[in-house]
Amino acid sequence: MKKDEFISQIEGGLIVSCQALPGEPLYRPEGGIMPMMAEAAYQAGAAAIRTSREVDVRAIMKTVPLPVIGLIKKHYDGYTAFITPTMDEVDILVGTGCSVIAVDATSLTRPGASSAPEFIESIKRKYPDCLLMADCSSYEDAAAAAEAGADFIGTTMNGYVDGSKTSADPPDFELVKRIADNIRTPLIAEGRIHRPEQAAEMLRLGALAVVVGGAITRPKEIAESFIREIGRFHRE
Repeated sequence: MKKDEFISQIEGGLIVSCQALPGEPLYRPEGGIMPMMAEAAYQAGAAAIRTSREVDVRAIMKTVPLPVIGLIKKHYDGYTAFITPTMDEVDILVGTGCSVIAVDATSLTRPGASSAPEFIESIKRKYPDCLLMADCSSYEDAAAAAEAGADFIGTTMNGYVDGSKTSADPPDFELVKRIADNIRTPLIAEGRIHRPEQAAEMLRLGALAVVVGGAITRPKEIAESFIREIGRFHRE
């Protein structure tokens, strides 16, 4: 898919993140659950799907006629980046034919000792036509990724690199506005977006599209949020 085609598809829309990690109730090593989540998102009117693992990328691409942002989460001993951290994962995702590949674009370390901008540049040299979404934690990450040639900036990692925020914290509207106002690379807002009005605000601030995951596709997290509020009621 060409960049302008992808932009046209997602502009002003919702991208639903359909992912489950080992230990979560919806995780199955063989896959099978996330394509059903993607089908529900498609029927609801989602503009695209974001998903991890080769098996889920391929299955979702067969299930719904939507662009797929693919990534592979992998931990390497001694390193901290885990979202498509090396060229090995990029090679696998290129082989799936997914529309966009998401990579860590933070200061977290990766095998080979390359910085995030260097990694983005190396991917672009090897796969010039590959569309990349840079998962950033800060304005500085976003500026460096854009300069390196990332096609899209995501605020996916905001608050998670230094451990200063939790999934219950509100989204970083200020960061989204700053990036949208100052960096020409299209911005996809992501991270801790739990309510429809928060997603709409991201678009008002200048984001091209919005990714929502846990608030839609992680029933355990959704149930826990209700239980927390009920618990506060009982304590009052």
